[in-house]
Amino acid sequence: MDAKKIKVDIDRLPRFDRAFFKSDNVLTCLGTGSIGGKASGLAFIKDILQKRFGSGDLDGISVNIPRLAVIATDYFDYFMDRNDLCEIAYSDERDNRIAHAFQKAELPAELVGDLRALIASVRTPLAIRSSSLLEDAMYEPFAGVYGTKMIPNNQADIDTRFRKLIEAIKYVYASTFFKAAKDYMIATGKKPADEKMAVIIQEVVGNRFDDRYYPHLSGVARSYNFYPTGKATPDKGVVDLALGLGKTIVDGGLVWNYSPAYPRVGPVVGSASELLKVSQTKFWAVNMGRPSEYDPIREEEYLLEGELGCAEYDGTLKYTASTYKAQDDRLVAGIGPDGPRVMTFAPILCDREVPLNNLILELLKICEEAVGCEVEIEFAVTLDGRRGIPARFGFLQVRPMVVSHAPIEVSSDEMEGEQVLAASDSVMGNGMIDSITDVVYVRPDIFEAKHTRAIADEIGTLNRRFNDDARRYLLIGFGRWGSSDPWLGIPVDWSRISNAGVIIEATLPDMDVDLSQGSHFFHNISSFQICYFMIKHSGSFRIDWDWLQNQEEISGSRFVSHRRLPRPLTVKVDGREGRGVILK
Repeated sequence: MDAKKIKVDIDRLPRFDRAFFKSDNVLTCLGTGSIGGKASGLAFIKDILQKRFGSGDLDGISVNIPRLAVIATDYFDYFMDRNDLCEIAYSDERDNRIAHAFQKAELPAELVGDLRALIASVRTPLAIRSSSLLEDAMYEPFAGVYGTKMIPNNQADIDTRFRKLIEAIKYVYASTFFKAAKDYMIATGKKPADEKMAVIIQEVVGNRFDDRYYPHLSGVARSYNFYPTGKATPDKGVVDLALGLGKTIVDGGLVWNYSPAYPRVGPVVGSASELLKVSQTKFWAVNMGRPSEYDPIREEEYLLEGELGCAEYDGTLKYTASTYKAQDDRLVAGIGPDGPRVMTFAPILCDREVPLNNLILELLKICEEAVGCEVEIEFAVTLDGRRGIPARFGFLQVRPMVVSHAPIEVSSDEMEGEQVLAASDSVMGNGMIDSITDVVYVRPDIFEAKHTRAIADEIGTLNRRFNDDARRYLLIGFGRWGSSDPWLGIPVDWSRISNAGVIIEATLPDMDVDLSQGSHFFHNISSFQICYFMIKHSGSFRIDWDWLQNQEEISGSRFVSHRRLPRPLTVKVDGREGRGVILK
C-alpha cells in the first residue's frame, strides 16, 4: 500500500469553543498556523470514525476521540520571539536551564483569555501533548521525543488550575529544544530551526478512584507484527495492553502482548508461574491528591505509580486480571479465587465479556485503508464497574508504520557456520547492509541489571564519537533497549544510540524479557529502518563472542567495548520471514 500524507487544512477546522465539553465539535483550534503531526492524525481520522460509528457504539463500546483543543504553531512563534528565547533554545545549555527559562516567559496575551475560559469550564484531568511539525511523519516520526504532561486540574480555585495549565504548555514548548530532541534532529538531518510546536490540550480518558485517575486499560495496536510467534503471522498484527495510563507501554514497561488473530494466546513461556516474572506489577495514574513536590519542569510531576493491590482496591482488576493457582501451576481468569494477580486481560480477551478485540481488528482495518499503509494506533478504555459494558474506547493516535517488502532471501544454510557472527529468526527490518566495520557491545561477562544506567551513559559517550566521525556501528546489548525501567534493559534514549545502524537485543538467564513493540523507542527504530535482531539465550542461535573479543579493541570502558573489524560485516534481513544473519 502507498501511504497517504496525513495533513489537514487548518482553515477547515472549527475555531476554539470556550465551552469545550458542551461544544458540538470534538476538535477545535486556537491560532492560524499548523496544528502539527499528532493533531493532524486525529483530525484526519475523526471524520472517518464518525462516519463508521456515528453517535452509537459497537456491541456496547462507544468509540470516540477524546475532546481536544489545539494551540497552533503561530502562538509558538509569538512565544519564542516576544520572549527572546531563541538564544537559549538553540544553545547547548542543559535541559533544566532551558525549561526554567521557558517557565519564566509569558504566553501571548491573545492566547491566555481563551485558555482561562477553557480551564474555568473543565474540572477533569487534562493531557498537554506535543504536536510538532515533524511528529508522525512517515520516516521521521519523532515518537516520544517531546514532552507530554498530565495535570489533575482538580484544584478548587481557577487561578491555580490556570497556572498549572500554563506551566504544562511551557514545558511542552521547552521540550522542543531538549538534548534528546536536538540529537534526534541531527540523526534525521534536520535543524532545530526547522521545527515548530503545536500543543494539544485533551481530556484524559479514565475514572477517578480516590486519589488516582486512570483508564481500566491502555493499548497500542499495530497492523504489522515484526516478531510473530506460534501460529501468528506478521500481517495479523500485534497488541500491547497495560493497566492504567499508556506510559507503561510507550516507555517499554511490562505489558500483555498478543496477536489479535489469536486473542486467547499470550506470551510464550514455560509455565504459568513464569508469567508472574514477566507480567505488569505496577501502573501509572494521574495523582488527584497532593503531589510529591512542586516541579513544573518534571514530566511526571502529577503522575504516580500504584501497585496491583491498589487497583484491586479500586475495583479495576475484575475485567483485566487473572489469578495464579500455585497448587495447579495455572491461571484462572478473573479475581474470584485468592492468589497472586496476573495482568492477562483474560476476562476481556478469552471470555469475551467485552468485545474489545473485535473492535481493535476493525479499527486497524479502517485506519490501514484510510492511511494507505500499515498503521499503529494508541487508545485507552474505561469499563462499567459491574458489567464491563457499556465501555468507552478513547482513540488517542494513529501513525503510519514503515514496513519494507523488498524481496531479500536468507536461507537456512546462511544462518549456520563459522562465517556467522549472529543470526536470528526474530528480526525487524528488511534489506542488506555491507558497510559496517565497528561493533559496540555490552560486556556479557560482567553484565548486571543494576548497572544499566551506567551502561547507557557509556554507550552515549561512544555514540557522540561516532556521530562526530559520521560512522555507523553494530550495537549489542541485553534486555530491552530503550526501556524506562532499568531492570528490564538498558535505558537509552535515541540521542545515545543515534548512529547505530544495526542493533542486537540479546537475553540472559537473569535478563529474559520479551521485546515491547508498542514503545515509542521501538516505533522510532522501525521508522528509521534499522535492522533489529532479537536473540534469546535459550534459542537456537548464538552470538560468536569468542571471535568478537579477538578483534581489535579501539576503546573500552568498564561495561562497554568498541571493536573495529578488518573488513565490513554483511547484514541480511528477510522482512517477510522475520529472519536475518550477520556475516563476518
